[in-house]
Amino acid sequence: MLAPQLPEIHIPDSPLAQQAIELIRDCESELLFLHSMRVYAWGALAGRRDGLVFDPELLLVGALFHDLGLVERFRGSTLRFEVDGANAARDFLVSHGVAGAEVDKVWAAIALHTTPGIPQFMHAEAALLHMATGMDVAGRAYDQFTDAERSAVTNAWPRGTDFNQAIIDTFYDGLRHRPDSTFGTFNDDFLAAKDPHFQRVDLCSMILQSPWAR
Repeated sequence: MLAPQLPEIHIPDSPLAQQAIELIRDCESELLFLHSMRVYAWGALAGRRDGLVFDPELLLVGALFHDLGLVERFRGSTLRFEVDGANAARDFLVSHGVAGAEVDKVWAAIALHTTPGIPQFMHAEAALLHMATGMDVAGRAYDQFTDAERSAVTNAWPRGTDFNQAIIDTFYDGLRHRPDSTFGTFNDDFLAAKDPHFQRVDLCSMILQSPWAR
């Protein structure tokens, strides 16, 4: 696996890290795997730039597992895809003897990585994973990285010319069987964009039609 030519990006090479990389590379599409590696890189760069104290190994596992809930093996799940990924990461870490507090950090970071307004006030691994996923998918914090950093990361783990549409399609494929799980998140945007028959749940209507309104 090509490593970027930036000393600020250190890919952990412990047995746990290598097994996590191999597992996710086998389970995910190339698009999701490369996205996950870029997410780790953006997070590591931002963490070192901002002087945050974080565990690179935990951040790597969080980045690798954060979208695992979108893959074929979870097509029968009715949970939020973030929870599927968080549970899988927890099982992986527990099987490798990682302590409970560290496991909880990774679980929360993955489970909340699509929830705006909360992760940035949590531990560094959660804050960095949230920022880095937004950076890679939607370009949030794009200008906080230098041209050299962006080139190094995308040369090591290419986005490809069709990433923007492909990631939308990937989210849709992973969510269309469980539309109820997208309520209260921006994940319903993927369903609305791809399915003309999808109807968003309206909380105000739910309140006005609740048993309390009878």
